[in-house]
Amino acid sequence: MLRAARERTGLSQSEAARRAGIGQPYLWMLEAGQRVPSTAVAELLADVLRLTLAECRDLFAASVDDAGRSHPARATA
Repeated sequence: MLRAARERTGLSQSEAARRAGIGQPYLWMLEAGQRVPSTAVAELLADVLRLTLAECRDLFAASVDDAGRSHPARATA
């Protein structure tokens, strides 16, 4: 779904990752289903890729709120 949305917006993987503030290898792993995004990264991707409401629901359902940029320890760091 992420790859289809990225292609729909006309962005390369590198450009989409840059705009979302994440690494291109990480975006590749997300698109390949090898990683699950944090809620914070899901929000960034939803904005950058202009996801539909249905796509947002799917992405946020798969995201985790205690990893990466959403980890509670990051708020104090």
